Amino acid sequence: MEKEESLEQKDQTQAHSDESVKNEDQTKQNVEKEEVSPENKIKELEDKLTRTFAEMENQRRRFEKEKDDAFDYGGFSFAKEALNLIDNLERSKLILESDEILKDTEALKKTLEHLNVINKDLISIFTKNNIKPIDCLNKKLDPNLHQAMMEIEDDQKEAGTIVQEVQKGFMIKDRLLRPSLVGVSKKLEKKDQKDEENKEN
Repeated sequence: MEKEESLEQKDQTQAHSDESVKNEDQTKQNVEKEEVSPENKIKELEDKLTRTFAEMENQRRRFEKEKDDAFDYGGFSFAKEALNLIDNLERSKLILESDEILKDTEALKKTLEHLNVINKDLISIFTKNNIKPIDCLNKKLDPNLHQAMMEIEDDQKEAGTIVQEVQKGFMIKDRLLRPSLVGVSKKLEKKDQKDEENKEN
């Protein structure tokens, strides 16, 4: 009985010593890991620090750009809506000018003068706020600034030249606020060609 107990105690003692040896080995390995490369640890920290600074700089630039955009283009939607005022003034002028009863009357002349003054004031306010009309007549069609609505036969102008402005376009700083709606020239089809085509058909 005593022998059995002493054997058990031996086993337990052996297990404890094995456990403590394992723990010591683990501790040694951890200490070695820590002690092995302080230079590597410093390099790793420097690398992390460099990356953190780069991310902070990128974020600062992004915020700066967003702030500038908000300042420069914050009124984009408002400006686009306000263009309706200019459009409505132009329509009102056309309606008044084509009214047979008002034609050649003093009242019409005065009304049109007032509408022109309001129109100029609006354009002036827009210009002060970096919203400028696009100058398009007699220029080549540019799909970035103009939208062709119709083709007009004209032998005097090179094909693709803007000969009519249907609706004025506007820029806000260097961005397109609204394209100009335009009519562009196309070459006249010659009668001889048409006759030949008809004969062939």
